[in-house]
Amino acid sequence: MFSSFLAIVPMCCVTATAIAAMIAEAFREPGERMPIGPLGVIGLVGAGVASAALWNSHATSFGVVVADNFGLFVTWILIVIGLLSLAISAPTVKREGLPQGEYYALMLFAVAGMMLMATATDLLVIFLALEVLSLAVYVLTGIRRDKPTATEAAFKYFLLGGFSSAFFLYGIAFTYGLTASTRLDRIGRLVAAQSGAATPMQLLAVGLLLVGFAFKISAVPFQMWTPDAYEGAPPAVTGFMSTGVKAAAFAAFARVFLAAFEPLRGDWSGIIWVIAASTMIVGAVVGVVQSNVKRMLAYSSIAHAGYLLVALVSANDVGKGAILFYLLAYAVSNLGAFGVIALLDTALWPNDQLRDYAGLWNEHPALAGLMTVFLLSLGGFPPMAGFIAKWYVFSAAVKAGYYWLAIIGVLTSVVSVFFYLRIVVMMYMTPAESPARFPAVPKLAGAALVVSAILVFYLGILPTRVLDWAAASISTIF
Repeated sequence: MFSSFLAIVPMCCVTATAIAAMIAEAFREPGERMPIGPLGVIGLVGAGVASAALWNSHATSFGVVVADNFGLFVTWILIVIGLLSLAISAPTVKREGLPQGEYYALMLFAVAGMMLMATATDLLVIFLALEVLSLAVYVLTGIRRDKPTATEAAFKYFLLGGFSSAFFLYGIAFTYGLTASTRLDRIGRLVAAQSGAATPMQLLAVGLLLVGFAFKISAVPFQMWTPDAYEGAPPAVTGFMSTGVKAAAFAAFARVFLAAFEPLRGDWSGIIWVIAASTMIVGAVVGVVQSNVKRMLAYSSIAHAGYLLVALVSANDVGKGAILFYLLAYAVSNLGAFGVIALLDTALWPNDQLRDYAGLWNEHPALAGLMTVFLLSLGGFPPMAGFIAKWYVFSAAVKAGYYWLAIIGVLTSVVSVFFYLRIVVMMYMTPAESPARFPAVPKLAGAALVVSAILVFYLGILPTRVLDWAAASISTIF
C-alpha cells in the first residue's frame, strides 16, 4: 500500500510546507517577523532528496502519476526554479509589505502543481495539475493589490487562462469519447490500433489539446496575455512563472503528443511547425521595439517557446534530449535576468525601463556583470548555456529534415541579440540621466544570482553529463 504513494512523495513535501506556511501566517502576530521563506527551502530540498531516491525506480501512484526519469528530471528543474525564486523574492516581499505566508504558500502550491503536471500520465490529472498551478500564479500576478497594472494583468491572465482551460477540457472530453480512457498509455495503444487516416474527431481532440498547451507556453497566436502579465506582476513572480509554468507545460506537452498521440504525428507536426516558426518570428521582431525591459523579456520568452517547439516537432534522439536541456538552460538564464530586475526594483521606482539601466555598471558593477551573463545566454552566445541549448535544438531540426525551421530559428536568434545587447550597451556605455536610485543588494538574493550564473557557465562549458542525463531520462518513455 505504501508503494502506491512513492511517486507523489516529492510533491507531498512541497505541499506540506505550503500548508505549514499558511498556518504560520495565520498565527503570526501583526508586525511579527517570522522566517516563513525557509520553510519552502526545507520542502524543496526534501523534494529533491525524494526525487534522487526515486531515480530509476519508475514508481507509480494509482496508475495516474509515475516517477519515471523524465518526470524526475523536470522535477529537479522545478526545484531549482523554486529555490532561486524564493531567494530573489525575499526583498520584494519585504519592500512591498506582502503577506509572507500567502506569497510563499502560493508559490509552493504552484510548484507542487507543476511537479504533478510533469509526472501525470492521465489527461484529467494533467488538467487538475494545470488548474492548481494556474490559480496560484493568477493570484501571485495580482498580489500587489494596490497597483492597477497588477490587477489588470491578473484579470487578463485569469480570463484568457480560463478560456484556454475550457479548450483543454473539451479536448480531454473528445479524447475520452474516442478511446473511452484518459490514461495516456491506453490512448496511445488505441490510437495506434485505429489504422488509416486520422478521423475529424481525432484531429479535433488533438487540436483542442494543442490550444490549451499553446496558451500555457505562450505560443503564437495564444501569446496575447504574456506581455501584460509579465509587466504587471512583481519581477520575482514574473521570473518564476516564465520558467516554471513553461517547464511543467512542456513536460506535459511532450508526454501527451510524443507518447499518446505519436501515431498521429504526421497530422499534428505540420501545425506545430507553423506555430513554432510564427512564435519565433513574433517573439524576436516585436521584442525589438519594446522599451520596457519586462515586456522585452516577455517577447523573449515567447521566442524561446518557439525554439522549444522546434525540438518538440523534431522529436528525434537529439531533439528529445534538447527539450529538457533547453528547459534547464532557459530557466537559470531567464530567472537570473528577472532576479536582477527584482533587485533593482524599489518602492518608488520600478527601474524596469530600458533607460533606467543607464550607468548601472558604475554603481552596481556586479549586477551589471550578472545581467550581461544572463542576457548573453538568452541570446545564445558561447560559452553560455543558451548557446549549447540552441545548438542542439537547431541540430535536431536539421537532422529531422526541417531545414527551413532551423534557418528561421537562427535568423530570429540573430534578431533577438539586438534587444539583449541594447540593455548591455545601456548599462556600460550610456551615462545615467539622473542621480543613482538603485537599492543595495541583499546577500541571499545576490548569492542566488551568482549560483544562476555559475550554472549558466557550467551548462555552457561542461554540458555533456547533463545532456546525457536528459537524453537518457526522456528515452525511458518515448
